[in-house]
Amino acid sequence: MSFEGGCHCGGLRYRVDGPVKWGTYCHCRICQLTLGASVSAFASVSEDHFCYTKGEPKVYRSSAEAVREFCGNCGAQLVFRRDGKHRLGVNIVTFDDPAIIEPTMHIWTESRIPWFDTKDGHERRRQVQPHPSPAHPSTSSR
Repeated sequence: MSFEGGCHCGGLRYRVDGPVKWGTYCHCRICQLTLGASVSAFASVSEDHFCYTKGEPKVYRSSAEAVREFCGNCGAQLVFRRDGKHRLGVNIVTFDDPAIIEPTMHIWTESRIPWFDTKDGHERRRQVQPHPSPAHPSTSSR
């Protein structure tokens, strides 16, 4: 299976050759500021299954533990990489078909903006524990 996506201007394109695992809504303040949005939605992908097919991303170290990759032209943030981890977060809305994965968890809800809430029954965690139990579905059957 293969999934593709990219930024708004088309300067960056990527492909995921493998399963796209769980999706997570992140309400942390860093995501809010780097994406300019009240919440982000990332899908977990193996680093070995991800590659850029067009362009080179700009990289911004947003914290002592992680970097974000974005288009230097249109500014779209595509990837979140935590140091020392073999999985990365792909910004779900940048997939050509963002419906391939639905977030099933909310993290960093202690930073949630009070006027924004989703009306779902998904698990909510005040801080980060982004990796759900194996019982969470992947898109490998989609």
